[in-house]
Amino acid sequence: MRINTQDLTLVRNYLQKYQFLFAEYELIKAKQHPKYRFLEEFYRAHDTDRRHLLKYYRRFKDAGGDLAAVLPGKRGPKWKTRRTPGFIEQKVLALREKGINRYEIFDILRPTLKKHTPKPSTIYAICKRHGANRLTPPMKSSKQRIIKEKAGQLGHIDTHYLAKGIIAGDSRRYYLLGLIDAATRLTWVEILPDIKALTVMFATLKSLNMFSGEYQIKFEELLSDNGPEFGPKPSTTKQDHPFERLLMEMGITHRYIRPYRPQTNGKIERFWKTIEQDLLAGTYFESMEHLQQELTEYIYYYNHHRPHQGIGGDNPAHFNQNCPRIT
Repeated sequence: MRINTQDLTLVRNYLQKYQFLFAEYELIKAKQHPKYRFLEEFYRAHDTDRRHLLKYYRRFKDAGGDLAAVLPGKRGPKWKTRRTPGFIEQKVLALREKGINRYEIFDILRPTLKKHTPKPSTIYAICKRHGANRLTPPMKSSKQRIIKEKAGQLGHIDTHYLAKGIIAGDSRRYYLLGLIDAATRLTWVEILPDIKALTVMFATLKSLNMFSGEYQIKFEELLSDNGPEFGPKPSTTKQDHPFERLLMEMGITHRYIRPYRPQTNGKIERFWKTIEQDLLAGTYFESMEHLQQELTEYIYYYNHHRPHQGIGGDNPAHFNQNCPRIT
């Protein structure tokens, strides 16, 4: 029973009820009760049971006979007992000042804080408590800056479905594998006949070699979704998965986005929209060679000529020349 009122009559009746029950209980235990010989009869008569009554009787005795001990206390955690530690709140607020949303903050903090990482809902509560839940003009301006400041710190990798019939006379489905460096926005894309794990592994190896040879970028971490081509996060046999094994052999850490949160991998998701609008949507190619040629020319344009808002209007290749490396 909970007493959700300030009415003292209810409190008095509640205490009198237990005072009566405890007195009856003690008489039966002492074999002096005029009506009941057994406790089972007493429990049935007063619509209670042994476990319930003894819980409150022990409270009463432990409090030295103070009836107030049987009053129900406030449920749930005490105020401030589950407050996020101050140093974690400061990390959250420092990232929020850059205009980063709660889901991105969660993803940034998780590698270092691990099980102590506050959930997105907690991050929102922290920001709201400090008046930082709404973006201010300085936050919006800071949001344009890059979270990852070194080339190779993090790569975003994903697969993309091409429309059926995009190649004239060929009704098969083809796919793209894209890899983007988070700091420089340099991008590379491979055409795939399928998205089986082995196919994706070889395409990833080609992409990593291209980044290393053409732009001198070696990746420390790759961020992917939880698709089977990349190996599911809960798997206990990662060494047997082609993509996972490739990253292990190359010393690259595999990170995963949160399920159903594709915006965590937002850079590659935005690239797919861009390439669809600029090149693929409503376009048909004469052959696979034609598609490959157009795709290569577009990627060169994207990396070397197209201004990118996320790096201050510079193009990725030029920005890469002065971007610090992880090694």
